[in-house]
Amino acid sequence: MSRPHHYRVDVEWTGNRGSGTDDYRNYSRDHVIRSGDKPAIAGSADPTFRGDATRHNPEDMLLAALSACHMLSYLHMATVAGVVVVAYGDAAEGTMETEGDGGRFTEVVLRPVVTIRADSDPGKALAAHEAAHHACFIANSVNFPVRCEPRIVVEPGLGNRD
Repeated sequence: MSRPHHYRVDVEWTGNRGSGTDDYRNYSRDHVIRSGDKPAIAGSADPTFRGDATRHNPEDMLLAALSACHMLSYLHMATVAGVVVVAYGDAAEGTMETEGDGGRFTEVVLRPVVTIRADSDPGKALAAHEAAHHACFIANSVNFPVRCEPRIVVEPGLGNRD
């Protein structure tokens, strides 16, 4: 049975430098993203598109959403499989191609490095990535491939610690 979940964000353009969009070079791409009482996100365009490199851009946020969704799904799947994760990091990369005034992402590659407790099964830890990929809401919502190239690190046993 399907259960709808609704989300809302407010996006406000803050880049009017006094003349609006009267010329492509006369306005800033700066904006603020808000969601409830959470901290605001300072956004802009990618610097390639005249944006501010010190602010998050939509492409960064799409990549972050895919990476975070996979991580959260993975932590759940690892727990269910009896794998104890003690550290998780990802160096995700995405490829976007532009054409004319538009473009699209063509691929995202997630490269999580997961450290598991010495008494956990590395095979189960690796398998949990496949289950997480199929469970990730964001990956299931995009129309381009999201690949996962995980690496499992086994934490040294208690007897090996200094």
